[in-house]
Amino acid sequence: METEISLLSARERFDAARSRIISLTPRSRHGIGMLSEKTLHAVLKFYMDPNEDHHEIPVDSYVADIFHDGRITEIQTARMDALRARLHCFLPQYPVRVVYPLPAQKWVVWVDPEDGSLIKRNRSPFRGSFYHAFRELYRLRPFLSDPRLSFELLLIDMEEYRLLDGWSRDKKRGSHRYERIPLRLVDRMLLTCPQDYMQFVPDGLPEPFTSADFSKKAGIRAARGQGSGVSTILLLLTELGVLERVGKKGSAWLYRITEDW
Repeated sequence: METEISLLSARERFDAARSRIISLTPRSRHGIGMLSEKTLHAVLKFYMDPNEDHHEIPVDSYVADIFHDGRITEIQTARMDALRARLHCFLPQYPVRVVYPLPAQKWVVWVDPEDGSLIKRNRSPFRGSFYHAFRELYRLRPFLSDPRLSFELLLIDMEEYRLLDGWSRDKKRGSHRYERIPLRLVDRMLLTCPQDYMQFVPDGLPEPFTSADFSKKAGIRAARGQGSGVSTILLLLTELGVLERVGKKGSAWLYRITEDW
């Protein structure tokens, strides 16, 4: 995990980027999402590099979000599998840093799809953590061992603006996300090599341990679906060499931290 001093520095850079992109006056429909790119993406681009001369640089058949000193930075605010073709192109030639934001706390602002008025602002019960990145890291599984690929994960408090246009009676289910406004950088994590993934291994695990042990110590709730839950975390940590399987206890795999680490 980054030190307190470097986190404070990152927060200063984040606040400066946010002030540069987001107006300090009250936001209306005409001030939200009317730029050529979404607000969250724009803020993170200036957070990573405030020099616009380094932004939107053609590299082969793609346009890199940031290209400077022979390094590429890609800001990914949606599914990471959209990066696969770019990584196939970029990684043989350049180091690539993927920046991925995760909601820490989230407020949902409902927007009338007819006139753009803001109807209601609710605080979501959702609480994000760095473990939520594994669903997206799973989508880039073939690339994770490439030494040229690194990640910067950002936990951010944010507002999510949603159109009240869903199919349910209250029009919330099936609604469309309109915009995300970053409010505050809570924490950041750098993943530059397999050893950095040790940050995901909680303290106090028995040896050996099961997925249930890991889930309890890490505070991860059970989840279903491919790419979600503790099973995906353990799969990727094992493939990266952080953990190793050492047998079974009933039907459950037993794990331990790799001895060299």
